[in-house]
Amino acid sequence: MLVSDVMTGFPAHIRLGATIRRAAEVVSVSEVGQLMVLDHDGRFVGTLAEEDLVRAMLPSFGDVTAGGGTLTDAFRLFLEKGRTLADRVIDPLVVRDTATVRPADELARAAIVMIERGIRRLPVVDDGALVGTLSRADLCRAVIYHS
Repeated sequence: MLVSDVMTGFPAHIRLGATIRRAAEVVSVSEVGQLMVLDHDGRFVGTLAEEDLVRAMLPSFGDVTAGGGTLTDAFRLFLEKGRTLADRVIDPLVVRDTATVRPADELARAAIVMIERGIRRLPVVDDGALVGTLSRADLCRAVIYHS
């Protein structure tokens, strides 16, 4: 079985130069934990995980302590930092050395890469173009519907 047999087409994506606010909106609407990132020519360049967005907005321990030290203070600082960063571009947060697979790759190979590296969603790239993603859920569907 090939990656193309079970991959998800039309993945949630964003372009370099987009703001952190826009990335948060796309994550929220698409309900995926990882956005695919394209350059201005539509070529795949990397990924942006919701975890990295949240991490960028988290206040440091020192900031929380200086701000009062309570959970309420920490949440207030989180919101303030989020508002401060909202209009900055995502580019520094993009992971560019992302593992990818091709549509014609064997599904078993992709599954091994995902499990060995702890990857939840792999970009499916063909000649530099993003054509889909392969998630752990896609792997599970493959087992259910092709057994």
